[in-house]
Amino acid sequence: MFLGSHAINMDAKGRFAVPTKVREGLMAACEGRLVITAHYEERCLLVYPEPQWQELLPQIEKLPNLSKAASRLQRLLIGYACPMEMDGNGRLLLPPTLRDYAGMEKKLMLVGQGKKLELWSEERWNAWLDSQAEDEMTDEMLSLSL
Repeated sequence: MFLGSHAINMDAKGRFAVPTKVREGLMAACEGRLVITAHYEERCLLVYPEPQWQELLPQIEKLPNLSKAASRLQRLLIGYACPMEMDGNGRLLLPPTLRDYAGMEKKLMLVGQGKKLELWSEERWNAWLDSQAEDEMTDEMLSLSL
């Protein structure tokens, strides 16, 4: 279970160190093997432990490709998917295509989302936090008692 937000830095080559607590969870979940891909709605990245991605991939592939929305989702999630493995120091190297998609430079935010993580440019993360929610609360959301 990945929780919390972590401010991290990326070097000029596109490398960043995964915070220790997150690294420990990733090592337990997937021995450091991940798949990073484009988010389908936001300009950020999704970080999946490899077993989670292997469960999700067949579901994405089964979507009806005659639907423009489904095709877009497939193109983003599968087309940007990049398998990778943390090095001995817990670092990952983001390819330029993923960095460009998410507008990533030096300052990043790694945000836990339960079974996966999101990786944001710090600037876009802060802009998202400052934005107003455009969607109305669904019945499922209204049923929560926080």
